[in-house]
Amino acid sequence: MKLSQKRPAGFRSCLAALAAAVILALIGGCAGGPKPVPREAGRIYELTVLHTNDHHGTILPNGGRGGLAERAAFIKQVRAANPQVLLIDAGDINTGSALSNMFLAEPDFLSYNLMGYDAATFGNHEFDSNQANLLKQISQASFPILSSNIITAEGNYLGPRYLIKDYEGFRVGLFGITTLRTQVIASPDKSLTFVNEIEAAREVVEILRNQELADIIIGITHIGDVKEGPEHITSPELAEAVPGIDLIIDGHSHSFFAEPLTVGSTYIVSANEWGKFVGQGKLQVADGRLVSFEWQPVEINTPDVKTFEPDPEVTALLAPYIEEADASLKEVVGEAAGEFVFGNRLTRYQETSLGNLVTDANVWYFRSVYNQHIDFAFHNGGNIRAGLPAGPITRESILTILPFDNYLYIVSIKGEDLLELFNYIASIPQGNGAFPQFSQEVRYTVNKNTNTLTDLTVNGAPVDPGRLYRFCTNSYLLEGGDGYTVLQKSIDPFNTSLLLSYVVVEYIKSQNGVITPVTDGRLRVIGGVTP
Repeated sequence: MKLSQKRPAGFRSCLAALAAAVILALIGGCAGGPKPVPREAGRIYELTVLHTNDHHGTILPNGGRGGLAERAAFIKQVRAANPQVLLIDAGDINTGSALSNMFLAEPDFLSYNLMGYDAATFGNHEFDSNQANLLKQISQASFPILSSNIITAEGNYLGPRYLIKDYEGFRVGLFGITTLRTQVIASPDKSLTFVNEIEAAREVVEILRNQELADIIIGITHIGDVKEGPEHITSPELAEAVPGIDLIIDGHSHSFFAEPLTVGSTYIVSANEWGKFVGQGKLQVADGRLVSFEWQPVEINTPDVKTFEPDPEVTALLAPYIEEADASLKEVVGEAAGEFVFGNRLTRYQETSLGNLVTDANVWYFRSVYNQHIDFAFHNGGNIRAGLPAGPITRESILTILPFDNYLYIVSIKGEDLLELFNYIASIPQGNGAFPQFSQEVRYTVNKNTNTLTDLTVNGAPVDPGRLYRFCTNSYLLEGGDGYTVLQKSIDPFNTSLLLSYVVVEYIKSQNGVITPVTDGRLRVIGGVTP
């Protein structure tokens, strides 16, 4: 195995890289460079590739699917049946479940070590915390986290630029690319420089193919296959722009692939999200060339069928973390100065202090912690399931109020579509779970006698049909749940991979631990009823 971390002086110039390659080849002729891997002419050699992406702290099964210990059992099974196995993760190990967040993904990385991951790359959520924690996670990982397009202040790559692995009959070169959108949707340290994905890939592929004599080149990318904005470079675009990549193992879009996508001679695969699937591929190589690739997504259990029992080693590793986390449910995270009344599901009828708390917490968190521009936040009243009595607030209390594992998204919507959204809101009957709760930036009056909405303002101004608005909501609504089909017109989505409950706890802590129930007239209902 060979790792390369240093940045060459001409990393921004393909021509400079080619010139350097020629010089190195001449020097190598005298000093002795890499030697091709021995092989028999015409013989077919095989490599099994297993891969995951967008794990997002899903340590335990989610709805009966996935789980680190269950994933480990499948990986052991595959290794027992195949002599040559490569195990890869395409980023976003961080940020998701309260269990993982509580320990800053330490149990996740240690479990990856036990499973024997060979390599990973950085996802945008690896930059949710500070640089010190990122470096700590890099040191916790016993596998290299490859980085071919992120440069440190010292001029080195954040992780090894590439990895060389020799197998019987062929050599594999791997590199890692992280989306430049990380600079917008996460909080990378300002000392880091992100290099254009295509430019970086071209240079490292040239080195792998012509200097390191790699037979098979695999890109581990966290860039996604769904375009999120004009400047966003996707994995199909990368494959089209950079010839010579045999396989791209992708993450970021959380896409489910039933079969590989092909762009030219490049295969692209991805394994959905949260460890629900592990991608399993078989490469066949003859005379140093890829001659076939078979691939399938393997589901790690379902709510009805438990194919893989938890691996004992990973289960034992996770046990103390789970025990401590369970105890933390009783941890007091703050105090309510008064009762946040839920009544008979009041969040489905009117403005409530609970709805204000939840939505205002969203805006505070993503403005203050994620440095995002957000115009407002809103959620369906049915997403809030209980009240909060005056007195000490525990984590368990917040999880009781907000029990759903719906992740928070930040998206943009055109003003004309936002007006359509409010027209739909005017039609929602009181008592329906779709009835919304908004953050303080939004104010309006709804007349339930006529199902009309008036006096609408966002940040103190009427909605401008011609401008874009940026807001936060949950994945359920964004997918059209509760009749919010207009939200499917939204653009530039950012999956924060954070749960609503987590953000609310962080908000409570930020208020010196004390929160007061408040309604401020942001939502007025005329002709309405109360339960």
